[in-house]
Amino acid sequence: MSDLKQLADESLVKGYISGNSRCIDVLIDRHKNKIFTYILVSVKNRELAEDIFQDTIVKVIHSLKAGRYSENGKFSSWVMRIGHNLIIDHYRKEKHLSTVSNDNFDFDLFNHPKYSAKSVEDRLVYDQILKDVADLVTLLPESQKKVVELRHYKGLSFKDIAEELGVSINTALGRMRYAIINLRKIAAEKNISLSIS
Repeated sequence: MSDLKQLADESLVKGYISGNSRCIDVLIDRHKNKIFTYILVSVKNRELAEDIFQDTIVKVIHSLKAGRYSENGKFSSWVMRIGHNLIIDHYRKEKHLSTVSNDNFDFDLFNHPKYSAKSVEDRLVYDQILKDVADLVTLLPESQKKVVELRHYKGLSFKDIAEELGVSINTALGRMRYAIINLRKIAAEKNISLSIS
């Protein structure tokens, strides 16, 4: 095992995929503190963080066994992304399933300032949605992608977009409409949720 500790992450990944199960132990031991701390800081609940950490490790193992690792030299970033996605999944599910009771609190929970501002979970989900949308925009036809970029990333009016592209306002509006239709279609095909609740 001590010899394995000298190996780089990439060599350990290859060793594990080739059948040496001790390699995954070294990898987990090497990165567990960083991964767990990230999850704990994100969810602010030790039990939940431990559950998500365990789920992350299980998903890492399944993904490696299924040959779905392709982040050459960036094992820890890949694992952190899996953990981040599991945090997002947890909060999306919780929003759909949870009910809140006032019985366990000495104060009126429903009149608490925490619920009037965006929570950390909401921001995480929102940030993930923004990233997903940006990724989907790259898949649009060039003419539609350009209109989306000018409108939503540069803040141009449709009049300015039309002038910039040398088209009529109706053409610019039409391209935006088709871009939105295509984004919804691609998101559905890729099973990506673009809603917070």
